[in-house]
Amino acid sequence: MKRVISRRTILIGSGAIVGGLVAANWKTLADSESYGPVLRAGDDFSMFAQRLALHNRPLAREYRRDQISKYFPSNGGIGAVWIDAKNPAYDALLARNFVDWRLDVKGLVERPLSFSLEQLQSLPARSQITMHSCDFGWSAIAEWTGVQLHQILSMTGVLPQARYVVFHCLDTIGGQHVWGSLDLLDAVHPQTILAYAMNREPLRVGHGAPLRLRIELQIGYKNLKHLRSIELVESLTGLGGGRGGLFEESGYAWYAGQ
Repeated sequence: MKRVISRRTILIGSGAIVGGLVAANWKTLADSESYGPVLRAGDDFSMFAQRLALHNRPLAREYRRDQISKYFPSNGGIGAVWIDAKNPAYDALLARNFVDWRLDVKGLVERPLSFSLEQLQSLPARSQITMHSCDFGWSAIAEWTGVQLHQILSMTGVLPQARYVVFHCLDTIGGQHVWGSLDLLDAVHPQTILAYAMNREPLRVGHGAPLRLRIELQIGYKNLKHLRSIELVESLTGLGGGRGGLFEESGYAWYAGQ
């Protein structure tokens, strides 16, 4: 336990420094697949050294369509054993096929925006066939289609003091809404998308409808489902227990890289 807390402290503390580089150079990063040499500093941080060098950062492996898994478990979807099955707010949106649903983007941004599902689907899309590795021990391959997160953040404009991207979800555990967070380094990765389709079909409830996060460089629980809003913040300290997410408050690591 001591090792996890120490690692988390280093990562989040270092993230405040590194995130400043990203925020200060947001326009350059958002327009560049290489993300620029500004991210080459920080060799003294063992994990962040790899993440800073994003000009050499590989993409997660992508697969062929004939390699897509025939069965993809829906662990963690609404209705699963460990997530509250009754969720009136979600049920009301589902009943109307999410026409009333909106994704609000707020916090430390120049232009707070609210997107309907149709508006998100009208934006340039990215599709990627990747392997999902669950912390429960299983893995499966699927094709995900959605809008790149950095495109949404560019539309709203990230303010210089922003360090983290916080995701608030519709699903609940023990009466608490699920939430989680990423730093800006993972947010600008080209494979970090807000997915609305799986295997070329709209997301099902168990897989995160209407919209879920796909961050292919981190494992299962970081790929949050049933998104309802995104918030840019300077610090995670004042959110929940300050650990960066609901799962993290139960003992999961904040950074779940694979």
